[in-house]
Amino acid sequence: MYNLPDEKEYLNPNMSYSSQNLEPILGRTSLMGSFNSANSSLPLTFEIVNARYGDGRPVTDLFQTKPTYVWVDAYDGTETSLEAIEAKRKLEEHPLFEVRPSGQFIMWAAATEDLVAPRPKDSSDLVQNVRFFDLKISNSGGETLIRDFQVRPWLERAYEPSTDINPYTGGPAPDPRDPLNPDKQNYIRPALSNVIGVQSKRALVSNDQQKDVIAFIREVPGGTGNTIRVKVLDKDTIPIAPALFNETNWDLQVHGFNKTITTEYVQYDVAYPIPLVDIPTKYTVNGNARFNLRYSRRDLGGSRTIASIALEFKIFRKGDWEVVFQFINDNPKFEDE
Repeated sequence: MYNLPDEKEYLNPNMSYSSQNLEPILGRTSLMGSFNSANSSLPLTFEIVNARYGDGRPVTDLFQTKPTYVWVDAYDGTETSLEAIEAKRKLEEHPLFEVRPSGQFIMWAAATEDLVAPRPKDSSDLVQNVRFFDLKISNSGGETLIRDFQVRPWLERAYEPSTDINPYTGGPAPDPRDPLNPDKQNYIRPALSNVIGVQSKRALVSNDQQKDVIAFIREVPGGTGNTIRVKVLDKDTIPIAPALFNETNWDLQVHGFNKTITTEYVQYDVAYPIPLVDIPTKYTVNGNARFNLRYSRRDLGGSRTIASIALEFKIFRKGDWEVVFQFINDNPKFEDE
């Protein structure tokens, strides 16, 4: 009756992000961007605009539409088959890079090196190679523009920990204690507890100073595309029988099925990535999957000692993978004293 104007939502022009430099690793789903709405009225609409390289060329590769997995039902780690897991997710078409209704940015795992070029391998930072974009944010109160976001993707690293991979070249990582020596490299280091060497009769270790045991995460040819195995090699690269790890609960190592135990390795059928989602389950530790191989032996006092070799890890690319523990200087002692 008073002919008042329609109420408009509030849009604060001081909305911001904690960082406008986005550095996703290709080949894995990455959520990025901490958005501060500055008390603007919600919901807000976000739109990526003016995507360009530093020399003005338009950026198109980030916005290719590819199928990617999304969850349609909650995964909780109690699923009893691969079929039960797959029933909870489906493939949807999404741009490789997009902004979500929350203002977070997402780079989907479908963004691989064959679709999106990573930063140069020579580590050069030329502006013409950098992808820029602006972000339009709006509600009924108006719109504002946050300018000059940067996207600088890293090349694919299909697993973590990836301390054995040079993040620029994808080749072997240099030894941190002797980085200019081309004959030395860095390795993945497992956690050891009470593992005694047969010859040295001392506790074996794996650190920057002494690498008695190292680990590899690598693909295995000729599989079905959905398996993972774990094996242990002695200092002569001869497989150590899984039966010797007599305190290991093989059913709780990974969320896998159709467990196969041979004289050389233990293998499971699994769904990828591993772990499937970032929630605690009985198969995860600190947000990672873990192989924890345990065995017991009696010490000189007659007490039973539990020893273990463990590695927390993630694998992002579907395939047939194995986690290998390799003894270097001495073999583990399994016999009682």
